[in-house]
Amino acid sequence: MFRLPSVFVLLLLTFTLSGCGYNALTAGDEQVKAAWSEVLNQYKRRADLIPNLVKTVEGFARQERDVLVGVTEARSKVSSINATPELINDPEAFKQFQAAQSQLSGALSRLLVTVERYPELKSDANFRELQAQLEGTENRITVARNRYIDAVREYNTKARSFPTNLTAMMFGFDVKPNFTVENEAEISTPPEVNFGSDS
Repeated sequence: MFRLPSVFVLLLLTFTLSGCGYNALTAGDEQVKAAWSEVLNQYKRRADLIPNLVKTVEGFARQERDVLVGVTEARSKVSSINATPELINDPEAFKQFQAAQSQLSGALSRLLVTVERYPELKSDANFRELQAQLEGTENRITVARNRYIDAVREYNTKARSFPTNLTAMMFGFDVKPNFTVENEAEISTPPEVNFGSDS
């Protein structure tokens, strides 16, 4: 006698949950985690290239100590952050991770600008190979970040749209943080172009 109502309640609960977006939120959460793993994979690849790049540059440009130390310190800072899949659920940790990666990108840019002063280094086969690998990795980072941004956009749209937002609140599917531009005010200001007139 009690069996029929409990089966009915179970079926009703199953149909209700399937229509409330729980499965879509779970799938979206898994997609965000997978996309984040790819971002981490590419950042790790970049970090792994840096010691060889620094050694190669060091052999040619020992006087550029500050630049080399800056790259090494930035890489060390990135490596000290525990980049786990849970990082995407902690906006503050995500922000620290993003800041450290941005600092490393800046240090690498300064290193590559410094290299311009050393034609013999630019013609070294090892350096050219490392530079090509680094450029390829930067492209892969961009692609991985774009995929993560798309996955987060889709997930956050589901988590914030009615009626799935009710399911998201009930089961703790929080909105995920996304990549931001660190110097947004600076890059939104149009650059001043001054060609300098002598007249």
